[in-house]
Amino acid sequence: MDTDTGSDQLFADATFDTLELPEQVRTAVDEQGWTRMTRVQHEVLPVALAGRDVVVQAQTGSGKTATYLLTIFSHMLRVPRTTPREVPRALIIAPTRELAVQIRGDAETLGRYVGVKVHVVFGGLDYKKQRDILSAGTDLLIGTPGRLIDYHKQGSYSLGSTEIVVVDECDRLFDMGFADDLRWLLRRLPPPDKRQSMMYTATLSTRVATIGWRHMNNPQEVVIGRELITPDTIRQRLFHVSSREKLSLLLGLLEREATTRTMVFVNTRHGARRLVEDLQRHGYQARALTGNVMQTKRLRVLDDFREGRLPILVATDVASRGLHIEGVTHVINYDLPQDAEDYVHRIGRTARAGAEGMAITLACEDYVYSLDAVHKFVGYEIPVEFATDDLFARVVPYGERPSRSRVAHGRRPRGRAVDTGAATAEGGREAAPEGAPPKPKRRRRRRRPPEGTSGSSGEGGSSSEG
Repeated sequence: MDTDTGSDQLFADATFDTLELPEQVRTAVDEQGWTRMTRVQHEVLPVALAGRDVVVQAQTGSGKTATYLLTIFSHMLRVPRTTPREVPRALIIAPTRELAVQIRGDAETLGRYVGVKVHVVFGGLDYKKQRDILSAGTDLLIGTPGRLIDYHKQGSYSLGSTEIVVVDECDRLFDMGFADDLRWLLRRLPPPDKRQSMMYTATLSTRVATIGWRHMNNPQEVVIGRELITPDTIRQRLFHVSSREKLSLLLGLLEREATTRTMVFVNTRHGARRLVEDLQRHGYQARALTGNVMQTKRLRVLDDFREGRLPILVATDVASRGLHIEGVTHVINYDLPQDAEDYVHRIGRTARAGAEGMAITLACEDYVYSLDAVHKFVGYEIPVEFATDDLFARVVPYGERPSRSRVAHGRRPRGRAVDTGAATAEGGREAAPEGAPPKPKRRRRRRRPPEGTSGSSGEGGSSSEG
């Protein structure tokens, strides 16, 4: 089923009143203030509530999570449990820890009147505590593949009679090397005709769809906006800039845009750490979210960003998939992503649920080779904007701090500048300020020759003792 009619609207004309939802589920929906369904909810919910398998591709921020959670809770209310507590009635597999935690939060909100037990498992937190909770029994199990397999092998739970399985961000699971783990879990479930299976993503490739269909029962494919995989409420801009001037341009953009909640994406963990240091040196409050950060710290960083206590989040692609954070006004690709699909997921962190947002991409000589692939994937060319000299901000050298007035008011000296910090980090020496006298050269001390040998200076002695 392809519902692409050329319309860019996120919401359908239908309301939730048209669905036969159980009273407990409908009460939770009403408390969220939801009236009209999104297009993906309008197309998927009638099919999923009827028990059909579905493969769903839709834009980021279009309400996909709610479709499978409403389906799961409606099923649990209508069909009594007949299996032991160690068998979860529904399983949701997510590619990242952050997404798993977010799904758990959404499930607790939408299922607050359902009376089901929800549990999430992932690496990085108390291993025994998670296992003990799981062993006590759960109705809805959410987790990442590695930890799910680990606990299953220990006998903490069983999937032999699980009734519903959801694979969220299914393309990412395969791309991140979880293909074998996902197959392992799916083979532990009942046969495809004895369970309901759902797969969701924003970018569904033919390869991933083929793999998924092997583990499903004649699924119905629902594609929303096949030709428009990025929301039209995102204003996109592209700047061509040298790598030495990227930091200067970023600082100028942050000042010009007066951002309140911004996600800045980089390609490497080292790049994230370095950029956070640079931003903090210029008076900006920023923290990093990367795969090597301890899980408790990652969750704390995300909470601070969600609550508005952290204005700038610098992240790798660990944060580009599925995370829903209200009020993200800007997404800045400090590094152009090397995978074209990641561009769609990155900019999808803004303009959620019909809101407007800005996506800015900096294309330097290190990553510009990915631009053609991005244009081909999204089906259009990102509008290019020329960076004038007044858009570049001065880069503060290492060891120097911006004045308090500059930090407080967000003003920085204008004019094109070179990232002197880069040379400092790479060469290990800080550039001398202009006008400073050159440092005197240090004379190397002559190494004393071993006792009993003649020196190389030829000053006639076998030792240096005179």
